[in-house]
Amino acid sequence: MNSTFLSEFIMITNFKTILFIAILAIVLFGINLMAKKKVKFSTRMIVSTLAGLALGLLVQVVAGFPDNPGDVTWIKEVNKWYGLIGYGFMDLLKMLVVPLIFVSIIRVIINMKSGENLGKLTTRSIFVLLGTTALSAIVGIVIGNLFKLGVSQTVVTGTGEIREITPVVDTLRGLLPSNPIEAMASGNVVAVVIFAAFIGNSMKILNKKYSDVIKPVTDLVHGSYKIITSIAMTVIKLMPFAVVALLANTIASRGIAAIWEVVDFIIALYVSIAVVFVIHLIIIALNGLNPFKYAKNVAEPLLLAFTSRSSLGTLPVTIETLTDKVGVENGIASFVGSLGSNMGMNGCAAIYPALMAVTLANMSGTPKDLSFYGMLVVIIVIGSLGIAGLPGSATMAVSVVISGMGMGAYFPLAGGIIAIDPILDMGRTMLNVNGTMVTAVTVGKSFDKIDKEKFKNS
Repeated sequence: MNSTFLSEFIMITNFKTILFIAILAIVLFGINLMAKKKVKFSTRMIVSTLAGLALGLLVQVVAGFPDNPGDVTWIKEVNKWYGLIGYGFMDLLKMLVVPLIFVSIIRVIINMKSGENLGKLTTRSIFVLLGTTALSAIVGIVIGNLFKLGVSQTVVTGTGEIREITPVVDTLRGLLPSNPIEAMASGNVVAVVIFAAFIGNSMKILNKKYSDVIKPVTDLVHGSYKIITSIAMTVIKLMPFAVVALLANTIASRGIAAIWEVVDFIIALYVSIAVVFVIHLIIIALNGLNPFKYAKNVAEPLLLAFTSRSSLGTLPVTIETLTDKVGVENGIASFVGSLGSNMGMNGCAAIYPALMAVTLANMSGTPKDLSFYGMLVVIIVIGSLGIAGLPGSATMAVSVVISGMGMGAYFPLAGGIIAIDPILDMGRTMLNVNGTMVTAVTVGKSFDKIDKEKFKNS
């Protein structure tokens, strides 16, 4: 009974579990001391990242670099307790996502001045999001071929199974809020945005004739926004603590052997991410902002995205950074940030499927010509619609693309790559978030809604 109590309920059965929990507690205490001594938030984030990396590697060293860390009982226990800090923080952020989006979109619309057009905002946002997705897919195709992914490669089988594919028409219908409450509960951000847009537009229309009736609701929206943003700022202060646990958890749970088997794919993915990131900075420069200053200002949401692997979970931080440090008007930041968390994700829905398609085509001997690549880019762009910004969504994006290319039968060959997905997902998610922020800057510039003084002084 006692053994079961310790192993399944408390989940502490080994001295090493206690040791690494204690080490984490000491690290978190040190970060808290840095906060009390008024050390800059960005510095604490860097220290947290390095500490999380070192802690994860230390777990691997003590365990003797096992091929399957998930089979080591004490590592599972350590990861479970680390998850309390890391994933607990993510749960708090996700708690804010739906109410923040809902209230922000309504607020954006009711605050629109005469002459401003919601349709233009939506059209420009989607155009830039999908445009950067297409560029990212092309980069993935080029890099995948340069690295000759899958050519003369030993087939590594795994547990990779293709997901059930939904027709694109049904996917588009699924974005509509047939049940707004269900959409909120399931995290269907696009549906929440659409529902909020209808409410905001109705309030704006009714305000012309019934301003006295609508005013209490308008005040409620503004008051709710203040409350939610205040909660968000409180939660964001906990980020350095979460980063340690999240990164340590990811590194500790992956075996070195599993990573080594697909190291060429990992390198190709991160090279692709680096290339697209440079393209993003060029777009920033074309919008009249210093790209190096931009990179410095957006470091916090990028780091959170890297460690948390959740575009949606990072959303409150993304919006706050766009508004306070990049100078994008709050309404545009909220609107584009919300859309970008569910569509046009440059890393998960573009680069990753492109690299995977090239790999599987080479492994299976599928002919690759201009029509193959053209069709691949089109399917990637269409498939990027409605992909939720949560860990694991990239696998669904790959499923859509691979099936659309007629290579669904070869999907199990990717089992070795899918097995180390968290390592890949860190960089992919970071690029997703950056793509959203670049889109917000581009759209904001088109409406002349960027405060350059705020950008320079942050």
